Amino acid sequence: MIEGVDHVQLAAPAGSEDALRAYYADVLGMTEIPKPPTLAARGGCWFRTGQVQLHLGVEADFRPARKAHPGLRVTGIDAFAVRLETRGAPVTWDDSLPGHRRFYSDDPVGNRLEFLEPMM
Repeated sequence: MIEGVDHVQLAAPAGSEDALRAYYADVLGMTEIPKPPTLAARGGCWFRTGQVQLHLGVEADFRPARKAHPGLRVTGIDAFAVRLETRGAPVTWDDSLPGHRRFYSDDPVGNRLEFLEPMM
């Protein structure tokens, strides 16, 4: 029986770890978590916030995920959007999901991320 999602993995090109750290840690406010040594040798980096983990793994023939994406639930979505924009990350609002406010932003290697907050 499935109990939950352990993590979501996104791909990234080799050598992009510093840019990923700047975005996921500094812009989004996530915490980098250490990869096991055998996996760290492959490159990439892992991040966590609360119970949510995003793993970024190096892919030799990398192409960014433009349609597939993680949907990350946030609180205070307006302030969170301002945080991203003031740190140089573009925000694209989308009002097509009933009962939610949401926007999209791309990480520095072009992967699409969705941020959403249910309207009460």
